[in-house]
Amino acid sequence: MAGVLLDHVTRVHADGTVALAELSLAVADGEVLALTGPSGSGKTTTLRIVAGLETAYSGSVEIGGAAVDGLPARDRDVALISQEHSLYPYLTVEGNLRFPLEVRGVSREETDRRVLAESRVLRLSRFMGRLPRQLSAGHRQAVALGRATTRNPRVFLMDEPLSALDAAERSRVRAELRRYLRGLGATTLYATNDQAEAILLADRVAVLDGGRLRQVGTPAELLDRPVDRFVAGFFGLPAMHFVSAVVRESGGLGWFEVAGQRLRIPAGIPGPLRAWAGREVVLGLRPHQLAAPATAGFSGDARLSGVVRRVERLGTADLVFLGVGQLTLCARLDPRSAPASGAPLELAVDTAALQVFDPATDLAVWHGRDVTG
Repeated sequence: MAGVLLDHVTRVHADGTVALAELSLAVADGEVLALTGPSGSGKTTTLRIVAGLETAYSGSVEIGGAAVDGLPARDRDVALISQEHSLYPYLTVEGNLRFPLEVRGVSREETDRRVLAESRVLRLSRFMGRLPRQLSAGHRQAVALGRATTRNPRVFLMDEPLSALDAAERSRVRAELRRYLRGLGATTLYATNDQAEAILLADRVAVLDGGRLRQVGTPAELLDRPVDRFVAGFFGLPAMHFVSAVVRESGGLGWFEVAGQRLRIPAGIPGPLRAWAGREVVLGLRPHQLAAPATAGFSGDARLSGVVRRVERLGTADLVFLGVGQLTLCARLDPRSAPASGAPLELAVDTAALQVFDPATDLAVWHGRDVTG
């Protein structure tokens, strides 16, 4: 395996659209790094440039510490796996697994050994004589993965490989893929729009927007310490709420004023917020940070009161939409305690998990986990 380095890579499409803008990203040897972002953010372009299928207008790409910008795709020793599978329809599962080894002149004995090993690991042994059309979508994807792994590439590039699967199959294959990648220790760039996949599979996640890297970090870092409103709003489900608030301070105590109500800041007002006293900020909070006071378990005594505007019943939980002045906030509550539409409701707020953003620049000002300032 080998690490991957993209250094100030820029790619512009023929119509002038910037696909990647000065992208710099390092993937460590053996690391699984997920690329996520809205459609058109540059995920697929990044993979294709690393694979050698597209050319960067500027910048460079290294694999294993060596520049590969001048190398054709066939000489880069990477495997690109996409949602289309790209299996040979006239070859059996065994034939598809053997093909990449045979065209590289690998001996029959070594080919037999590798194909047998991969078929066992990927649980394909009983399908070896079948054609791709006789397989489920999940098993076809497993064959595509096995065809890549039999030749031991230096880097795996995966472009939304599970997006064509139904929910149940996707969950099963995702778990299998996690186990497989961890066992293989494979350097992997994994492009996905599915945040659950990114969180489950990746060591770190890179968030792209309009061809630009917004932030890269562990899933926990992106959730707890987003660098700006875009990352905070894009990463994490259900989506974060953004509400206007004013920072207040008096007698060493601090609070946010929201729609005429107070949310106390734990442990006094932290250093980064003192400069904002009396000024407007944007608060970010997620539905799981709102709970019925009796079951909250949050520190402090912050509360928001309002009227229930509607309830969406999901079975295991209810999404309760609370009207607070002109605001509407969503809380995920136990269905046994969720009130009916039109009822008054008070919710406890986990102020230790709030995010605060500059309304002019959208950059993060303070993260609630940083209670010491």
